[in-house]
Amino acid sequence: MNTPTDTLFDFNKNSDLSLWNIVDDRVMGGISQSFFKITDEGHGKFYGYVTTERNGGFSSVDYDFETVKVSPTSKVKIKLKGDGKTFQFRVKAFAYDRHNYIKEFDTSGEWQTVEIELSEMEPSWRGNTLKIANFNKDQMTRITVLIANGKKQNFELLIDSIEIVKS
Repeated sequence: MNTPTDTLFDFNKNSDLSLWNIVDDRVMGGISQSFFKITDEGHGKFYGYVTTERNGGFSSVDYDFETVKVSPTSKVKIKLKGDGKTFQFRVKAFAYDRHNYIKEFDTSGEWQTVEIELSEMEPSWRGNTLKIANFNKDQMTRITVLIANGKKQNFELLIDSIEIVKS
């Protein structure tokens, strides 16, 4: 029996990245800088440099989309190739929410499939865990990939696809 899935984004050479937006610590005076592009092979490439100088320390790329119906038992499945660093995957249920639901994932330097259960994603705002329930919503409107490891470093993450696995 196949499990139903919804593709949030399937990268290829002709992908339109106009709904993807970089947000670096520059919004608060930092000097980290990141970029997002399509590679010649057709993968999304999130890369750059993160530094804690000037009270900075993060880079992220957001993808806003039309509301996608999910359940707390759904999973996000991401096919990616990182550089061995730890990243965060973030979800917003509603566009007006200030907080995100977050889950860290490690990369291996090889192609891998990361599966994140929505119910395991913890609520966070400005780096602080909130005292509300983990993700328990029936929709999503934004996803974010973020790096913030508290040190100066270059980073690179290739993304092939992002899907919602419904249960």
